[in-house]
Amino acid sequence: MAEIALSFVIPVRNDAVRLGRCLDTIVAGIGGRDDVEIIVADNGSTDDSAATARARGATVLPLPGLRLGALRNTAAAAARGRILAFVDADHEIVLEWIPAAIEALASPRVGGVGAPCHPPTPGTWVQRLYDRLRRHPTRQEPVEWLGSGNMAVRRAAFEAVGGFDTSLETCEDVDLCRKLRGRGYDLLADHRMRNVHHGDPRTLGDVFFGELWRGRDNIRVSLRPPTSGRTLVSAAIPLANLLAVIAIAVGLLSLSTTGLWLALAAALFLLALVTMRAAVMLGAANVGDWPGALAVAAAYEAGRACAIAGRFSYRRRRTAIA
Repeated sequence: MAEIALSFVIPVRNDAVRLGRCLDTIVAGIGGRDDVEIIVADNGSTDDSAATARARGATVLPLPGLRLGALRNTAAAAARGRILAFVDADHEIVLEWIPAAIEALASPRVGGVGAPCHPPTPGTWVQRLYDRLRRHPTRQEPVEWLGSGNMAVRRAAFEAVGGFDTSLETCEDVDLCRKLRGRGYDLLADHRMRNVHHGDPRTLGDVFFGELWRGRDNIRVSLRPPTSGRTLVSAAIPLANLLAVIAIAVGLLSLSTTGLWLALAAALFLLALVTMRAAVMLGAANVGDWPGALAVAAAYEAGRACAIAGRFSYRRRRTAIA
């Protein structure tokens, strides 16, 4: 039996159709190789997810009741490859993905490689604008963060940093990348590892609830050392937004001149921030869809701000956007 060079680790829960499409692209990329394996971590599915995976030659690990980080860690421990390829069930990859990952990780300096995802085609107007928040590489370039839905990691590096933090429900990939960089590893975005994410938000509600789910852990991870100006800003903006909303409410309820000026100042602050976020989307695409960009940016900022006020689990998010 050939030594396993790369192990795909795919978490799934009740997502048989998209899992099938994901596995079809992986199997096509494997071709005649015998040094790649596929492990599906089944988080208690009651649909045909497990059967779908086995029909395509994957090893299925029944792992009900675990968070994403624990799912991936457990499946990674069972994997045999020197490279761990984390791909989510709602992603599809291209034929060049596997050789690009193996080539990039041939350098001992590189701990992880991947690429930001693309929305499905044809996508909704929300998906097209939301995608403008990502920077898509046109070559291989260093980055600070890679998404765990489309990422390959050197196994030795993954084990050295203790894998994913299982106390996090989301943003565990941000934390993993921070730990890898702390160990001196480089992270690379590679245009050859293109992928399509069928889970991209389709509506403004999806954007809001997605950021509501991610927001709380985003702040937790952003405040972990080593901090930087960028991570501190990432944590500070949602808090500033929430305080601005509170200031607007207090100012309006006070029915005083001072209160109204306070509410106006807070509203202008929120408008400026949303406008800057929208400008990032429009500048990247050179598209004049200001109303749509402002709407997506407002939903994004509102979700992040509201996340501070309470816990919103992944299952509640799925129920909200179903």
